[in-house]
Amino acid sequence: MEYARRIGSKIKLYSELVMFSHTLFSLPFAIISMVWAAEGFPSWRVMLWGLIALIGARNGANAFNRVVDRTFDAQNPRTAHRHLPRMLLGEREVLRFVGINYAIFIFAAGMLNPLCLILSPVAIFLISSYSYTKRFTYLSHLYLGFTIASAPIGAWFAVTGRFAFTPFILGTVVMLWIAGFDIIYGSQDIEFDKNHGLWSIPSIFGLKNGLRIAAGLHLIMVLLLIALIPIRQLGWLYITGIVISIFLLMTEHKIITPSNRKVMKVASYNLNQVISMVILFFTLGDYFLT
Repeated sequence: MEYARRIGSKIKLYSELVMFSHTLFSLPFAIISMVWAAEGFPSWRVMLWGLIALIGARNGANAFNRVVDRTFDAQNPRTAHRHLPRMLLGEREVLRFVGINYAIFIFAAGMLNPLCLILSPVAIFLISSYSYTKRFTYLSHLYLGFTIASAPIGAWFAVTGRFAFTPFILGTVVMLWIAGFDIIYGSQDIEFDKNHGLWSIPSIFGLKNGLRIAAGLHLIMVLLLIALIPIRQLGWLYITGIVISIFLLMTEHKIITPSNRKVMKVASYNLNQVISMVILFFTLGDYFLT
C-alpha cells in the first residue's frame, strides 16, 4: 500500500512538472489533422501510436525545459515554486524522464511509418532547442509556437506518410496562437528578463507594444482559420466554432493584468484550453454532422 502511494505521488510530481494538462493546446489540432488526413477517423493503431508519440515528445520537451531553466526558475519569484528549485525532483531523475519519453516518441514514430521515424530526431532537436532561445532572441515565442506546430503536421504524416498543404496551414495557426499567448504570459516577467539577460518581446518592445504584437499574431491566426473554410469546404458548425473562438480571444486580450497572476493564468492558459476544445468539437461536428 505504501509502495503504491509513493508511485502515485511520483506520477503526480512528474505530471505537474510537465504541466500535462497543457496537452490540450496541441492535442485537439493533432486530432483535427488526423481526421482530415484520413477523411474520417483513422485506424485505432494510428490513433494509439500517434497519441503516444505526441505525449512522449511533449513530456520530454517540457521536462528538458525545466532542467535547462532551473537556475532562472530558482531566481524568479513567479517560478521558484517549481519542482527542481524546490528539489522535489532531482536533475538526474528528470533527465532520465526526458530520455525515456524521447525513446517512447522515437519508438512510436517508428510504429507509424518510415517518414515519421526519419523525422523523429529532427523533431527532438527542435523541441529541445527551444529551451535555449530565450537567451539570444526575442523570437523565442514564435519558436515555441513553431515546435508545438509539429503536432498537427506530425499527425498528418502519421496518417498519410506524406507531405501536404493543409497540415502546414494548421501548423501555422498553432504557431501564431501559441506565440501570441506566450507573449501575454511573458509580460509577467518583463523586469526579471531585463535584469537577467533574457529575451522576450515584452521586455524588448515594452508591455503595450508586446500585447499589440500578440493581438496581431492572433488576428493572423483567425484569418488562417477562415482561409481553411473554402480549402476544406467547411460549413456553418466550423464557422460557429471560429466565431466563439474569436470572442474568447477578445476576452483574453481584454482581461490581461500582468500584476495579477490569477488573471494571467486565465488569460494565458484557461481560456486558450477552452479555445482549442471549441475548435476541436465544432470542427469535428462540422465534418461528421453536416
